[in-house]
Amino acid sequence: MLKGMDPLISPELLHLLAAMGHGDELAVVDANFPAMTMAKRLVRLGGVTSPRALAAVLSLLPLDDFVDAPVAVMQVVGDPTAIPGVVKEFHEVAAQAEGKPVNVERIDRFAFYDRARAAFAVVATGERRLYGCVLVKKGVIRPD
Repeated sequence: MLKGMDPLISPELLHLLAAMGHGDELAVVDANFPAMTMAKRLVRLGGVTSPRALAAVLSLLPLDDFVDAPVAVMQVVGDPTAIPGVVKEFHEVAAQAEGKPVNVERIDRFAFYDRARAAFAVVATGERRLYGCVLVKKGVIRPD
């Protein structure tokens, strides 16, 4: 344990977040996501919801403010305008972490899979709600 750090941040997850560079993406995915198949690097946070894992990640990871939407979620298959409750929670978590509303892009399932496959790493959670997957793009921390 470290002072001031979210207890969900394991040594493996801390290493991944620190190793990421500006513009790298991280996928936080639900229990149904084929994480082992997709991940270049995989960290498991079983028993944790995706929004809770995202909150832990964003307690350390700055979101990219050079892009219009540093957060992306999967569209609901057959109803791309639907916004599931878990996705609403992602919006809230990102806004809380950044101290302002954050644009969230909705992309189709296969585009999400492509980006997750190319992501720096995947964090697999125990989230059981459908569409509990999110991509975040790492930003920068500017000098004072």
